[in-house]
Amino acid sequence: MKPSKLISLILFICSVTAGGSVFSQEKIYRVGITPTSMPFTFLDTKTNTIQGIMVDIIREISVDTGFKIEPEAMPFSSLIPSLTSSKIDIISAAMFINPKRQEVIDFSRPILTYGEALIVAKGDSREYSKLEELKGKSIGVQKGTLFVEPIQQLGIFSDVKIYDNIPSIIADVQAGRIQVGVADAPIVAYYLQQGSYSNARLVKGYVPVMAGSLGIGVRKGENALLSKINASIDKLKKNGTIDKIIGKWAP
Repeated sequence: MKPSKLISLILFICSVTAGGSVFSQEKIYRVGITPTSMPFTFLDTKTNTIQGIMVDIIREISVDTGFKIEPEAMPFSSLIPSLTSSKIDIISAAMFINPKRQEVIDFSRPILTYGEALIVAKGDSREYSKLEELKGKSIGVQKGTLFVEPIQQLGIFSDVKIYDNIPSIIADVQAGRIQVGVADAPIVAYYLQQGSYSNARLVKGYVPVMAGSLGIGVRKGENALLSKINASIDKLKKNGTIDKIIGKWAP
């Protein structure tokens, strides 16, 4: 064999081998999940797996787009810092899209819209319709949510206590450590329906004023990934998959 042909053959084999190694190392997208936000994202202790609406949706998106995912559980307040520091690649949680967050990360198209709910002790029978009627009471709210700043700025509460998760808020309302809690309406409703908090109740007469839409978060500049996610959301909305997932967890 001529030297030139031998060199060409060696180069070809090397290129194929290199290409094979690249393709074998398929990227796995690490997805930030909050394990205490039923029915959106939570740890199922029976199976020791992450479950919920936003978990099922990101799984359907991964199947549709062809990329692999690996859920990683963490506190809600750690989601954005973990994304921007590249500890995770995607946020799929009960996170509202808002301008302040959009300065730091990018969001997909809206998936679901809802507002806040009020939780009080069962012994408090008043049907509060607005926050102003709670003047002078102690109130609890989850760290990192959009509810914290507006509640603090109202300046009408005797104490605004910040919690890491919603179950802790409900537990403190039930125990009388705070008089009222504010949190995501579907999450509060789900927890109360389970019957674990028999001395707390949802205020049915309350009218939400801090409604927002959930979206999937990605790092700034990840335009190709965001485009794939958006295209998949459009498809899953159109074919009814997202509605089926929501109906499964929040009938």
